[in-house]
Amino acid sequence: MPDLLTPLEFSGLTLRNRIVMPPMWSGQASEDGEVTDAIVEYHRKRAAAGCGLVIVEHTFVHACGRHSPTQLGCDNDAMVGGLSRLAAAVKGEGSVVALQLSHAGSRGWSAFLGRRPVAPSAVRHPYEPKGEIPEGLDQAGIDEVVRAFGAAAARALRAGFDAVELHAAHGFLLSEFLSPLTNRRNDGYGGPLSRRFRLHLEVLREVRRKAGPEFPVFVRLGACDETPGGLTIEDSCEAASALVADGAALIDVSGGLQGSRPAGRGPGYFVPYAEAVKRRVPVPVIVTGGVREPETADLIIRRGQADLVGIGRAMLEDPDWARKALERLANSAKSGRRNSAG
Repeated sequence: MPDLLTPLEFSGLTLRNRIVMPPMWSGQASEDGEVTDAIVEYHRKRAAAGCGLVIVEHTFVHACGRHSPTQLGCDNDAMVGGLSRLAAAVKGEGSVVALQLSHAGSRGWSAFLGRRPVAPSAVRHPYEPKGEIPEGLDQAGIDEVVRAFGAAAARALRAGFDAVELHAAHGFLLSEFLSPLTNRRNDGYGGPLSRRFRLHLEVLREVRRKAGPEFPVFVRLGACDETPGGLTIEDSCEAASALVADGAALIDVSGGLQGSRPAGRGPGYFVPYAEAVKRRVPVPVIVTGGVREPETADLIIRRGQADLVGIGRAMLEDPDWARKALERLANSAKSGRRNSAG
C-alpha cells in the first residue's frame, strides 16, 4: 500500500514522493510578467526541501487573461529564457516541475488589462461582487484563447518544464465555462454539461498538438461550486472522465467558482471530491486544501482517497515543510517497526 513517501511513476515522470507544492501566486513577477530572482528562489527552496512535484504558480497565456499586475506570464517567446531558469532551478533540486497555464476570464480588471475582461457570458462573477461585468467571448475570441494555451504550452516545453497544468478551477475562465452560474451561452459552448466543457477539450487537444502527445498535461479541475444552481461533483466527474479520455495525464482537484472560500475550513476539505473523481479516472489525482500535518497527508494516500497531496498554506508559511514531514514520517515508521519487533 503506497504512502506519502512512496515514489510515483506515470506518463514518463518519476516523482520521488507524493508531496506536491501546489501553484500558489507569489506576486513577485516583473511588471511585464517575467520571472524574477524572487520567484526562482520561492520555488527552488520548496523543491530543495524534498517535494516530489512542484507546480509553478498560475501563468497567463494571453494579455487579456491576466489576473494581476504581478502575475507570471507565458504569452510570448521573450518569457522563455526566464522560465528556463526557473524550471532548471527546481529540477536541479530533484523535483518534477510543471507550469500552470491560466486565463483569468472575468477575474481580470480593465484597470491593468486596458479593456474589459472576457468571459463565457456577460455575467459578473458571483464571488467577485466588486468585479466588472465582462464581455462575452465570440467564436473568434474563443479560438484565440485556444491558440494562446497551445502556444504557451509549447513555450513551457522549450523552457524545460516536465509538464503543464491547465487551470480550470477557482472561477478562472475555464472554470467559468464549466459552471452554469457563469456560462449562459446558447451556442455550442453552453447549455448541457457536454457543451460547457467543450472548451476544456479544445484547449487540451491544442496543447497536446503544439507540445506533442508525450508531454504530460494536467488539469486543475474545480470540482464543485458549492453554490445553489452551480457545478456539482457529479458534473466534474463526468468532465474529468472526458478529459482523461482525451489525454489528460492527471487531475488536480480543487474548488470551483468559490475557490477555497470560506476561510477557516477544516483539514482536507476537498478530499471527498478527490475521492469521487479518483473512482472515475485511471490517472493520478491530486488533492489540496487545508492539509497541514504530515500524518493527515499520509493517511489520505494510505486510504486511497488521492494519489498525491498538495500542501498549500503550511508550505507557504514554512518552505522547509516537506523535509520536516519526510523526517517525521520516516522516524515514525522506524519507531513502529521497533515496537513491532519488541
